[in-house]
Amino acid sequence: MSVTELYSRYTRVWIPDPEEVWKSAEIIKDYKEGDKVLHLKLEDESTLEYSIGPKDNALPFLRNPDILVGENDLTALSYLHEPAVLHNLKVRFLESNHIYTYCGIVLVAINPYEQLQIYGEEVINAYTGQNMGDMDPHIFAVAEEAYKQMARDEKNQSIIVSGESGAGKTVSAKYAMRFFATVGGSANDTNVEEKVLASSPIMEAIGNAKTTRNDNSSRFGKYIQIGFDRRYHIIGANMRTYLLEKSRVVFQAEEERNYHIFYQLCASSSLPEFKDLTLTSAEDFTYTSLGENIFIEGVNDAEDLVKTREALTMLGVKEIHQMSIFKVIASILHLGNVGIVSERDGESCHINRDGTHLHHFCRLLGIEQEQMEHWLCRRKLVTTAETYVKNMSHAQAVNARDALAKHIYAHLFDWIVEHINKALHTSTKQHSFIGVLDIYGFETFEINSFEQFCINYANEKLQQQFNSHVFKLEQEEYMKEQIPWTLIDFYDNQPCIDLIEAKLGILDLLDEECKVPKGTDQNWAQKLYSQHSNSGHFEKPRMSNRSFIVVHFADKVEYQCDGFLEKNRDTVYEEQINILKASQINVRAAKPVPKGHNREHRKTVGTQFRNSLHLLMETLNATTPHYVRCIKPNDFKESFVFDSRRAVQQLRACGVLETIRISAAGYPSRWTYPDFFSRYRVLMTKKDMTIGDKKQVCKNLLETLIKDPDKFQFGKTKIFFRAGQVAYLEKLRADKFRFACINIQKTVRGWLQRIRYRKIRKSAITLQRYGRGYLARRFAEMLRLTRAALICQKQYRMVRVRREYLRTRRAVITIQAFARGMFIRRLYQEFLLHHKAMIIQKTVRGWLVRKKYLRARYAAIVIQCFYRRVRAKRQLKQLKIAARSAEHFKNLNVGMENKIVQLQKKMDNQSKEYKTQNEQLVVTNTTLGSEVTKLQKEVETLRSRQTAGTQVTSLQEELEKLRAELQEAHAQRKQIEEEFSSEKQGLEQRVEELEKENKLLKKEKEEMNRRIQTSSQGQAGDVSQKEIRLQVELDEERQRYQNLVKEYSRLEQRYENLQEDMSSMKFHPGHRRNPSNQSSLGSDSNYPSISMSEVGDTDDTIQQVEEMGIEKAAMDLSVFMKLQKRVRELEQERKRLQTNLEKVEELSTRKGNEPMISTSEDDINADLAYNSLKRQELETENKKLKNDLNELRKAVADRASDNNSSNELQEGYNLLLNQLKAANEELDVRKEEVLMLKTQIVNSTRQSENINHIDSNDVSEWTNIKKPLDSEDTGDAPDLKNKAQDWGYLNEDGELGLAYQGLKQVARLLEAQLQTQSRQHKDELEALHTQIELLKDSLEKKQEMLDHFSTLSPDALVEFSVQQEITRLTNENLDLKELVEKLEKNEKKLKKQLRIYMKKVQELEVSQATKSRPELTRQVTVQRKEKDFEGMLEYYKEDEVLLVKTLITEMKPNAVSATVPCLPAYILFMCIRHADYINDDQKVHSLLTTTINAIKKVLKRNNDDFEMTSFWLANASRLLHCLKQYSGDEAFMTQNTVKQNEHCLKNFDLAEYRQVLSDLSIQVYQQLVRVAEGIMQPMIVSAMLESESIPSLAGVKPMGYRNRSSSLDCESGGPAGYTLQALIRQLGQFYTVMADHGLDPEISQQVVRQLFYSINAVTLNNLLLRKDVCSWSTGVQLRYNISQLEEWLRGKNLHQSGAVATMEPVIQAAQLLQVKKKTSQDAEAICSLCTALSLQQIVKILNLYTPLNEFEERVAVSFIRDIQNRLQDRIENNQLLVDTKYTFPVLFPYTPSALSLETVHIPASLSLHFLTRV
Repeated sequence: MSVTELYSRYTRVWIPDPEEVWKSAEIIKDYKEGDKVLHLKLEDESTLEYSIGPKDNALPFLRNPDILVGENDLTALSYLHEPAVLHNLKVRFLESNHIYTYCGIVLVAINPYEQLQIYGEEVINAYTGQNMGDMDPHIFAVAEEAYKQMARDEKNQSIIVSGESGAGKTVSAKYAMRFFATVGGSANDTNVEEKVLASSPIMEAIGNAKTTRNDNSSRFGKYIQIGFDRRYHIIGANMRTYLLEKSRVVFQAEEERNYHIFYQLCASSSLPEFKDLTLTSAEDFTYTSLGENIFIEGVNDAEDLVKTREALTMLGVKEIHQMSIFKVIASILHLGNVGIVSERDGESCHINRDGTHLHHFCRLLGIEQEQMEHWLCRRKLVTTAETYVKNMSHAQAVNARDALAKHIYAHLFDWIVEHINKALHTSTKQHSFIGVLDIYGFETFEINSFEQFCINYANEKLQQQFNSHVFKLEQEEYMKEQIPWTLIDFYDNQPCIDLIEAKLGILDLLDEECKVPKGTDQNWAQKLYSQHSNSGHFEKPRMSNRSFIVVHFADKVEYQCDGFLEKNRDTVYEEQINILKASQINVRAAKPVPKGHNREHRKTVGTQFRNSLHLLMETLNATTPHYVRCIKPNDFKESFVFDSRRAVQQLRACGVLETIRISAAGYPSRWTYPDFFSRYRVLMTKKDMTIGDKKQVCKNLLETLIKDPDKFQFGKTKIFFRAGQVAYLEKLRADKFRFACINIQKTVRGWLQRIRYRKIRKSAITLQRYGRGYLARRFAEMLRLTRAALICQKQYRMVRVRREYLRTRRAVITIQAFARGMFIRRLYQEFLLHHKAMIIQKTVRGWLVRKKYLRARYAAIVIQCFYRRVRAKRQLKQLKIAARSAEHFKNLNVGMENKIVQLQKKMDNQSKEYKTQNEQLVVTNTTLGSEVTKLQKEVETLRSRQTAGTQVTSLQEELEKLRAELQEAHAQRKQIEEEFSSEKQGLEQRVEELEKENKLLKKEKEEMNRRIQTSSQGQAGDVSQKEIRLQVELDEERQRYQNLVKEYSRLEQRYENLQEDMSSMKFHPGHRRNPSNQSSLGSDSNYPSISMSEVGDTDDTIQQVEEMGIEKAAMDLSVFMKLQKRVRELEQERKRLQTNLEKVEELSTRKGNEPMISTSEDDINADLAYNSLKRQELETENKKLKNDLNELRKAVADRASDNNSSNELQEGYNLLLNQLKAANEELDVRKEEVLMLKTQIVNSTRQSENINHIDSNDVSEWTNIKKPLDSEDTGDAPDLKNKAQDWGYLNEDGELGLAYQGLKQVARLLEAQLQTQSRQHKDELEALHTQIELLKDSLEKKQEMLDHFSTLSPDALVEFSVQQEITRLTNENLDLKELVEKLEKNEKKLKKQLRIYMKKVQELEVSQATKSRPELTRQVTVQRKEKDFEGMLEYYKEDEVLLVKTLITEMKPNAVSATVPCLPAYILFMCIRHADYINDDQKVHSLLTTTINAIKKVLKRNNDDFEMTSFWLANASRLLHCLKQYSGDEAFMTQNTVKQNEHCLKNFDLAEYRQVLSDLSIQVYQQLVRVAEGIMQPMIVSAMLESESIPSLAGVKPMGYRNRSSSLDCESGGPAGYTLQALIRQLGQFYTVMADHGLDPEISQQVVRQLFYSINAVTLNNLLLRKDVCSWSTGVQLRYNISQLEEWLRGKNLHQSGAVATMEPVIQAAQLLQVKKKTSQDAEAICSLCTALSLQQIVKILNLYTPLNEFEERVAVSFIRDIQNRLQDRIENNQLLVDTKYTFPVLFPYTPSALSLETVHIPASLSLHFLTRV
């Protein structure tokens, strides 16, 4: 391609410009070789003749096509040169607001001077796992690249951040460390990543300062190594610092500041802990006021100090050490204010004694003031013979003071860095690390000194390393693609480095001059001139002998020699150092400082810096470097303002242009064969298109188009082009398109002209036809008009004459009418005047009479008023007296008295019942006494029959003793009853007093009821709003609860991981068990032990709210919350009642369960007698309970309907209810006693009848038959056995032993019952005392309220009364509802107890029947019940482990795929039902707890298996539904069949376990979504944005393919691409698996909705972070892909799941890419269209919009500004990216099963033979 072809007409070029560096121009005349002038047209339409010559100016740089402008990678530009780079950066920065741009392996970061929302956690998540070139340039992309290469290559990495002061180096390094802290968080709870981030504010405080170029400039370099373990979690960090600018401590230029920590401490000097520092404002100290401006706009130093202290605390710096640091910093400020006064001779000085700063300095450091005062003005000179003390001049003393301040601060800086490294250090072995180097960039000022020399020396070393690395990468790329490699010449700055650091170099000569006793800066300069005058990188200034010039890679820099020696020596006098050594505060670093007499061995600053720099370079060379070059766009810190001259200077200095030059020297443009074919196939012939091999087609095309073979090379996977060749191909492509467009235009224009001619001819014929017709019609019209004119004339003349006649007639009549009217009006006026005079006379006379009457009436009224007032006062006085009387209140409260009378009647009835019960008790006691007497007589008869009476005497004494104890118990009982009755009377009196006080507020209560009703009616219109608000609150509550469940599961997982880590760290000799052989059935649940009776189910509550309606739930929500609080109290009461019931049942249960030793006929008859009596009593008691229950229901209904009942009446009612309950319990006890006595009497009677049939051998049989009746008798069983012979000897028939045993049993039973009664009386007394205290408190509150009433004004009294009444009514309403709920609970409890009694009676009958038929075995019984299967499965307790192992631990989903869905859940519930049926609390608790733990362990073991997770989600939810369906709650039984209702749980309320299962289901659901998202995550971007669902729609934009080869997997060529069909197939697979496992459709819909949200979030985030996909064709492709997903939803009948709504943002983004973006109407359409996108997202997409060819236009900046102005008032969140981790709150709707439990079939393949069907 010749020069004339390149520089032809319309070609655009770059020409130099003094203002903008480079300026664009267009060639208006073809250039020919040999022309001296190039004719150009500038952008302002002016012309320019640009002179060209081999010596003057070369041909200007060519400009890239517009389609290449704004590229993410500068090396993708076809023409690689300085103006192209500058223009591309400027366009991206100003028009698109993109601050990051790639330049090969370098990330160019431009400081925006504005906080951008592109560093959030969602952005980190978006860049995590992505290749470097896949997303838009970002610091996170570089960090991810380093992290990925470290993990893949197992090689250490480094990120080198450099740039000028103010370019944003520190911020870039901070964000890189934040990325590592987020991605590689610590594996344990040490929070190392937080400590690494916490070191930033500390280092900024002590090492950053404000300069003229930057408000937060780092005045030191640092290299932070972040260590990782083998799992690539952060385990520690280490920091190395370089060249702290110590001179800033004592000197700052104008508009600059000292280090931030000084100003932070001064701003916080008013804090109490800093009072001892005696600090004031920073303006009062010399070291902080030299810059004349102590403030930074937008910075609060006091708040920054708080952050600094928090960071120190996080890093483990104790408070006492922090105060020591602050003391040292304050002492430096005081040292700067120490006044040094010169003496008259000028050779000596002294300290100004008027100031206190020296005293504060010495006090804070704990040193001697006199010594410091002495040695601040003197120094010691040591010679070989003696030692001198020499006075210092004022200037020397000031320099010594400043040197001491710098020395103290430098050591404090090192001490803090050392402690930070200790805090970040870890004992764990480091596997690899990533280093972040934040170091100063190339600096050049008007006056450059030693600091700038060291900085530029470091940049020379870094630039050398950078050049070699870039060259190495280019060489590796060429060798990988197997293309010929030619050596590229690049700039080598080794000669400049040798000039500085080689032998006899600048640093070497500087150290040598420092060793000379009287060395000076001028002598050192002369040595430099003589030694390096011949060097190409060293120059001597013409006008100065005290400076030198070094030619660096970036620019020439002139250094002033003054101060080099002093700064290199860094001298501090030894005497002052010795004083500091005695300080109470150790301000020295941990590294030992050489002593003064070894000064010749001490390293200079230059040597130290050179050594540390060499160490840094060794570290960087051993790692893989990544480069970030920060650019400062302007010197005024203005946001998004680009100064081209300043940018070019930095681009030259930071090596970006050198990278461009190296790339341009080789093959900078690179294309893959498929992309090249797709882009340039328009240049191919039809013959070429028939070839199947695209690679060969591309070769043939290039050989045809580009004649020079050196301009391109063919690699293995890519085509490499020289600079400018892609632009040439683009030009050919544009020409081809232009020629095709011309042909199309020609054809279309001819076709349009032919159509136009036909239309004109047809129009002419039509016009002629219409013209001729018009002329004919006009002639006919003329004839008609002539005839009409004649007729009109005739009529007109007639009308004119008639009008004249009528006018004359009308005039005559008018004159007559006016004349007659005038006469009539005159007559009327006379009559009117007479009439008015009469009216006036009448009115005046009437007024005079009325006035007289009113005067008399007023006087009479006044007299009446005075008289009536006197009478009213008297009547008012009488009414007040009557109002205070009791009769008045009685009249007002007649209804209340009636209620009190009714209540009193009820109390009397209860008292009567109580008396009747006492009488019955007396009768029972009398009967008992008679029985005892009878027994005593029988004993006496027996005693007369016996020869030896000693044993009878002892028995009689024991009987008397028992009788005395019984009488004593009766006496105690009577005493308790008397106390109870007295307390009851006192309480009744107090109730009456409170009722009297209550009557006074009745009217106010009624009035408040009316007001409340009025207000409730006014609120009827807000019901809909309340419904919406309540629904929103319900969703938010679900979301919060499920987030808590998710967080709990995460913490639980983390805890288990920590336990595993701890176990792996310990060494266990011998065999170690792996997870496969460990028991998974251990009860390691984190849930507490759960009682079967506790109630509290969140899902049940939600279900009830939904069933009762949102409106009703809104009205009762407060009551509902209070009832939840009362649940625990009600359950405690139920437990207490249940314990009493168990004690009553204990004896009968024991008797029913104890095996009979012998089948003696006497024992069987005794048991039958007892059971028959017990059954009769139970039936009678059952009838009484039913009657009492009906009466109780009626009373509750009456009380609930009576809204005017007070709290006092309610308490009285509760008191009576408790008394009734106590009486019933006592009656039960007495009945039990009577039953026992009757049984004993029957047994004794039968024994006496058979006494003659007992012989001596029966004694042994009797002893074998008898069993101990209680625990005490059990202990005495051996004694009874041993004494059997004695009893037989005393009484041959055994009657005495029987009597003794019966009496002993009765006595113990009575004793136990008395103890129970005493405990019950004590509980009742405590309850009554509590009620008394409550009544006292309420009385005191009411007394205070009355006192408060008396002090209020009438208006305030009314308002306060209204508020009090509202409060009281609310509380009363709550109490009534609590009472109703409590009574309903009691009713349910009584019903359940009744069912238990009935069941036990039935069991007793069955047991009696089975006793008579002992030949039946258990197997026969099971076979009989097999016919009527109850849907239960029985198992032994020891088989529980095997059951859980078979059903859960080793269960595979395919094992039950052919059976009923959720079969394990049904089997487990049937086992639970049987445990409930046999009333085994421990068995239910153990089975449920083990099941939950086993499911958790299975899910943990298969945490990435979607099928297993879906299977257990279905089973967990089904088990939860079964617990609800068969719970017995009416809310869950509405859809049950009759048989299912019979299968409800009988004994236990498992509501608490429902809550645990609900939480487990939420955790499994979240794991299911997480697994599905993890599977889909790699597929979403490729399927939605990259795959071509519509073939050949997406064009290929020319790009450079400068991605790092290391970013892609070399073996596989990168991640595999996924199509949309693959994504849809994956979704279909998910849905099929969930459906096969029987998961509820509602839950499946929620899973699909969540997955579609994930697709939307990932797609939109990638769209917002990738410029290459923001195009029109991508929008069409994306909309088509979304329509395919919608079609899939409709095919699966999931369109109602809300999944489409979650895709609305990406749908609108696709539409935004397709719509027109030019006019204001387009802007209005976009604003109305993109309602689901935020303003920031809309602007980002418009900025990223990229045309794929030159026929499209970019979005104008003015159009984007218009969009921003239109949407600036929109209220929305300020987040750019969508939160990919957001999870919708899941709801498990109640779906009962239609399957009946008795029909469930268990396949034999499950090996559950140990389960028995019941």
